[in-house]
Amino acid sequence: MLFLLLLSAFADLKTDRIPNGFLLLGTLIGLGGSLYSGRQVLEIAVSVSLAFLLLYPLYKIGALGAGDVKLFLMIGSFCAAKELLIILAGAFVIGAVFSVVKLLAEHNGRERMYYFFSYLSEVMRSGHWKIYGEDLVEDYRTYHKNKIHFALPVLFSAAMRIGGLI
Repeated sequence: MLFLLLLSAFADLKTDRIPNGFLLLGTLIGLGGSLYSGRQVLEIAVSVSLAFLLLYPLYKIGALGAGDVKLFLMIGSFCAAKELLIILAGAFVIGAVFSVVKLLAEHNGRERMYYFFSYLSEVMRSGHWKIYGEDLVEDYRTYHKNKIHFALPVLFSAAMRIGGLI
């Protein structure tokens, strides 16, 4: 699993996406290995479904990319639900640290906080969710400056979990 996550992180850093075929292959490897090691189909389905149910809403509002959600579906094919949740929580904590470091490096914390609170205000005013950052996508430089590649925190979290650090 770590090797697949490492390749996913490299793909995300290089191309800004994780290929679907690669994620499908990783999921099939996870399913095969899990079944071979004695995991029940229902247990695997619970892990994969849990990943989808928790992360799909974040994808719908633009907080996560589709590849990030599919990456956790792949992890669910390898891990029990408890392990998936630990890796997920670790990835969000590590991602938050990455984001703070990026805010400090880019010196745009005030600008990002203003954008975030304007977004929340608009959602509350309209009563409808909108895609976070959709207006920034047109300006690729600004979009890229404010983005972290979440596959990297996922890799670090999984490695730390397997290594017994979390």
